[in-house]
Amino acid sequence: MCVGTCARILGPGLLILGLLSVIANTLLLFPSLEWHYLKDGQITKKAVLMPGLWGGGLLVLPAAVQITTVGWRRSSSYSSGTCQKMFLSIVLSVLALLGSTACFILSGVGVTEGPLCLYNFTNNGTKVQQWGYPFLETDDQALITGKDISVRAQNYLHEPSLWKSVCIKPPNVVTWNVYFFFALLIISMVEMVLAVLQIINGFFGCVCGSCEKK
Repeated sequence: MCVGTCARILGPGLLILGLLSVIANTLLLFPSLEWHYLKDGQITKKAVLMPGLWGGGLLVLPAAVQITTVGWRRSSSYSSGTCQKMFLSIVLSVLALLGSTACFILSGVGVTEGPLCLYNFTNNGTKVQQWGYPFLETDDQALITGKDISVRAQNYLHEPSLWKSVCIKPPNVVTWNVYFFFALLIISMVEMVLAVLQIINGFFGCVCGSCEKK
């Protein structure tokens, strides 16, 4: 495949994924589309770090724009400064790779930890209600479900029945976090693949030049 043709595919792909990453992380800040939880500081920490904004978004979009420009410029000007432009695309693609990798890692941790929410639990036999991360492992804590059945904190991803029964506020925050953090995981994983492909594509474009007709 020609270097220019490959860039015309990879560039717009990264551009779309970068925008989707920003949207997904923005929605994580507003569970159930309510803004006051963000105002009150009651948002999951990994969502507040906004890896989808700066990692999967701002570090990816410059590469996406530059690669798209390289891919769709006129063939008559393609030979002018080809290596310099391809080298720039490699540098930006490396930044995109680092950003999407950071987004992937932080989103994975966000899924593992579960959401910050108001929940009921028993502490040494006493029922308590507090804001925290109910699905993190603790030694002396048992969650209280909607059926008032005490269960140990565990990997909640294997227990979808707990998603609506554990967290009181924000409503449906577990489902909200799982969906959008998984969306960020998928988006950033594809971004990493496309960034690596563009690094390879840029290398061949710099060394071998374009196969476009002059």
